[in-house]
Amino acid sequence: MAGRHDRRGSLALAPSSSGRRTPEHERWAWSPTWSRPLSDRGGGGGSSRGSSSFRSLFRSIGVWFTSLSSTTTSSSKNRQRRSKEAAVDVIKKPPLPAPTGKPSGRGLYLYGGSGYRNGSGRQQQQQPLRPSFQSSVFSLEEILRATSNFSPALKVGQGGFGSVYRGVLPDGTPVAVKRAKHRMQNPHVDAEFRSEIRIMARIEHQSLVRFFGYLECGDERIVVVEFVPNGTLRDHLDRCNGRFLDFGTRLDIAIDVAHAVTYLHMYSDHPIIHRDIKSSNILLTDSLRAKVADFGFARLGAGLGSGDSGGGAAGSSSPAHVTTQVKGTAGYLDPEYLKTCQLTDRSDVYSFGVLLVELASARRPIEPKRDMRERLTARWAMARLIAGAAADVLDPHLARTRAAERALESLLELAFRCMGPVRQDRPAMSECCRALWAIRKTYRDMLAADVQEGSQLSDSGRTACGSGDLWRV
Repeated sequence: MAGRHDRRGSLALAPSSSGRRTPEHERWAWSPTWSRPLSDRGGGGGSSRGSSSFRSLFRSIGVWFTSLSSTTTSSSKNRQRRSKEAAVDVIKKPPLPAPTGKPSGRGLYLYGGSGYRNGSGRQQQQQPLRPSFQSSVFSLEEILRATSNFSPALKVGQGGFGSVYRGVLPDGTPVAVKRAKHRMQNPHVDAEFRSEIRIMARIEHQSLVRFFGYLECGDERIVVVEFVPNGTLRDHLDRCNGRFLDFGTRLDIAIDVAHAVTYLHMYSDHPIIHRDIKSSNILLTDSLRAKVADFGFARLGAGLGSGDSGGGAAGSSSPAHVTTQVKGTAGYLDPEYLKTCQLTDRSDVYSFGVLLVELASARRPIEPKRDMRERLTARWAMARLIAGAAADVLDPHLARTRAAERALESLLELAFRCMGPVRQDRPAMSECCRALWAIRKTYRDMLAADVQEGSQLSDSGRTACGSGDLWRV
């Protein structure tokens, strides 16, 4: 028994690597006072040495448990901190395809550091520099730098979503920065903001404004899109902009919009219903090409385009619908959608029909200052078409040529089909594209024929004048 205690005592006082015995109070100097062995307080005897060894063992186990609990607490705090960072840095958009042209400064920002966080919040390895917007998440410092701290001089518009500012990225790319209203002013701002960034992350088309990124920080909700410098279609129809739109240019704009909406309905990753096709949401470039903007009311559809393959207005079956809250702009809203809350791609077709009448007449959909019979522009235009007086609908600032009047009648007939009271009677957007191409071809052919006829008449007139002069001589 005494030998066993001696062995345990020898374990407690094992020699150090230098050959001398290390006193136990030196080896336990790092531990708290309550965990030090009692053997160094004095006393001797075999039983006392054995009991002190047991006590040292138990208290060393207590020290181990204390260090384990502190390590667990610190690791849990680290996990909570990483989860909070991941919630802030979450990336909601897949990588965008690389744009043509010079490299983007936004892509250089993202890959200049040691790495970035993906959607799960995990740290990824550094990727090579690419001239593209690999992430759509901007920081508030970048937004403030691009807009000169939201300078009033850079404010270019105001809408239901909020204010629009012109900004410049570090590589010189001009962008439009849409700053949403706060929740106090618009309680639906979060839903519209998330809908817009979710929809725009899925699309890319030359007739749709390009999506660069967004910011969601505190009360700030900001969307960064392509800057289109020439104003809206409504500004040009009101002649607020310097350039006047002739009839041929208006046909080109209608075709651009039809192509964009057809892409949303048929060729995007998932069918998309815009729900707010109107002249103030159509931007014009310097070359007067149209780009559809503002996807705050856009909604993903379900099984759309079932009527596109039939070639007719209704197709083989009724398009599937989505039951949702009514959203849109007065004058452009599909009356069937307004009545049943059933949203289909034909709701966009109805709005497009109203837009065609707006292009032809330059009137707004609702004109409250006009006579009662002319306040609803679409109804008034259809009444004039049925009465055989379609020329009355033409914008008075446009030249009344034979080609323009013929194209106007065809355009109003297409608009009449688009605004059918029942969605099964409306054509698909792909059919509207084909019809507009045919209208534009006929218009150009008639213009060329008129020019050729006019040149022949002028040549014959000059010949007659020349012969008369010779006779008088």
